[in-house]
Amino acid sequence: MAPPPVPRTIMEALSRHPEAVRARLLDIRSLIFEVAAESEGVGPLTETLKWGEPAYLTEASGSGSTVRLGAPRSFPDKCAVFFNCNTTLLETFRSHLGGELEFEGNRAVIVPAEAAVPEAALAFCLRAALTYHQRKAGQRP
Repeated sequence: MAPPPVPRTIMEALSRHPEAVRARLLDIRSLIFEVAAESEGVGPLTETLKWGEPAYLTEASGSGSTVRLGAPRSFPDKCAVFFNCNTTLLETFRSHLGGELEFEGNRAVIVPAEAAVPEAALAFCLRAALTYHQRKAGQRP
């Protein structure tokens, strides 16, 4: 299933990044929609801007935590997938995928802009975020 067309506001937000970062963030955006469509109980995503960056919310179902896309301040030539720092998501990612992904504190997974993306590992992170509240409530993710 193809992701929805990219809204103008999202493209404008992404336009401030170098071309390689912008292209990779669009790839990650597609993966977010793909994972959401394949994950039971997630439902449609709300795509909006938070802090001037593309953000993906499970407003309709309330199943998950917000996922936001950008570039880390410390590595502007890389991509960041930001997660709510008040969750246990990054702790879970480190324990399951510590050798496969790079992390920034308790808030982001860092993704190379021009190298191969560990897509299965990133999909695991996205699925965990998009179903975070389901698991927390003891529901089946």
